[in-house]
Amino acid sequence: MQVMQVIAEILKREGVSTLFCFPTTPIIEAAAAAGIKPVVCRQERAGVHMADGFARVSNGRPPGVFAMQYGPGAENAFAGVATAFSDSTPVVFLPLGHPRETAQLFPMFKTSRTYASIAKSIEEVQLPHEIGNIMRRAFAQVKIGRSGPVMVEVPADVTGIEVEVDPANYHPVRPTRSAGDARDIDDAAKMLIEASCPMILAGQGIFYAEATPELVALAELLQAPVMTTVDGKSAFPEDHALALGPGGGSFTGHGRQFLHKSDLVFAVGTSLTRHGVTTPVLPAGKKMIHATNDSRDLYKSCAIEIGILGDAKLVLAQLAEAVKDRLGGRVRGNATAREVAEHREAWLARWHAKLHSNERPINPYRVISEFMRVIDPAQAIVTHDSGSPREQLHPFYRATRPRSYLGWGKSHQLGTGLGLVIGAKVAAPDKFCANFMGDAAFGMTGLDFETAVRCGIPITTIVLNNSTMAIETHAMQLSHNRYRARDLGGNYANIGRDLGGWSERVEDPSQIGDAILRARRQNDEGRAALLEFITSQEQGFSHRRGAAE
Repeated sequence: MQVMQVIAEILKREGVSTLFCFPTTPIIEAAAAAGIKPVVCRQERAGVHMADGFARVSNGRPPGVFAMQYGPGAENAFAGVATAFSDSTPVVFLPLGHPRETAQLFPMFKTSRTYASIAKSIEEVQLPHEIGNIMRRAFAQVKIGRSGPVMVEVPADVTGIEVEVDPANYHPVRPTRSAGDARDIDDAAKMLIEASCPMILAGQGIFYAEATPELVALAELLQAPVMTTVDGKSAFPEDHALALGPGGGSFTGHGRQFLHKSDLVFAVGTSLTRHGVTTPVLPAGKKMIHATNDSRDLYKSCAIEIGILGDAKLVLAQLAEAVKDRLGGRVRGNATAREVAEHREAWLARWHAKLHSNERPINPYRVISEFMRVIDPAQAIVTHDSGSPREQLHPFYRATRPRSYLGWGKSHQLGTGLGLVIGAKVAAPDKFCANFMGDAAFGMTGLDFETAVRCGIPITTIVLNNSTMAIETHAMQLSHNRYRARDLGGNYANIGRDLGGWSERVEDPSQIGDAILRARRQNDEGRAALLEFITSQEQGFSHRRGAAE
């Protein structure tokens, strides 16, 4: 078999049925011959995001896979791979490489050299007969421990080489995981019980460990409220009495209240990477316990009392048993749940006017409120885009199932959400998959809405069109006053229609809910839909100030 055929057969054995890609690479033809459907994007970065979104919703089983050509293809994909790396997403990248005889020549763009800083592992196929071992190593890296993008670069002169490798002898990699040290578990349980107001901070590691049931069980035993990172939003059901919502660039009112009140924070499934958008900044002097599956995370950003190295599901189960033993059958009261409810209701009351506004142009918070009113979050997968849409959506949207919300923000470009939701729909075709984006984000990746149309992937894209870069208001005052530097323009509903999808432009706030339901019906009939809401220049970052007031 040729090398590219062996790769395609191994992908099949690992459960891969969709290849996100952009030509030209012969791996696309080999994959199609093996029965793997190619989804050809319009731009490599957006295609990488599709593989990323697929991997998040599939939980890496199987991982997302993206293939691209050497030179421009690999160069254009770089930003998307950086996104996957920042979020530790399990994606396998198969870039075509320059032929071996020219790959080392200056100034050739060599993927295996250039991508080393944003890949968990990267390997070039220099010895064609080793392709089976190389692919096995790649899948081991993407499945075991802290996940992240892995890359196998296949030089163009290698793809067609005949090798005596039988894919039938390839056995899919079996994931492995480790529990926490018994001493650390016992000490952590003691600290958690002795704390007067413990709080749990959960990250996206909960998803990959499939640990939501264990997280809920421990929270209920301790009567400890749970906040998530932005990446971890939906890891804990946000309709639960102990849910504080996400924390990072913005917070819920009840989340901020308990973040400051708590005397002990148990962080689990999060790297605690210092980042102003995705991870809450913990008040100084806060006692902490940290559980992670990557030793590099422990003690890196803050001092902690106890570090636990292990899989989130196993660690949470161990802690629950240790807490039960120490409680000796005692049950903690529900005073914390009542306090969470009181603060939540007070916070929502402060935001009621924006969430139910009848103003024109439409207040973007009204769009979010109407979306929640007409769409059951248990039946949906929702994501945002950078800037105002993220900060406006993620504190208020109540995600009730794991992976029903795709949060992100560490190292991401405008337009990321569109690709993510296309990949999510491929992984979960029974869900209503919607992305919220601004007009600036649409300008970055909007043409890949046509990918959803052409490939029969019925998503709903919601464009909040305020005709400006609102989040840059304070940063670009002079340039805007003199040269209108923040102004944007366009009729995005027309673009969506011209790209072959169903679309609608909405200016009347009373029509928001009905328009969302019309879009959903179009999705149910197999059509991609685009809704353009003409909105005010409300800035999402007001949460940093207003959420706690």
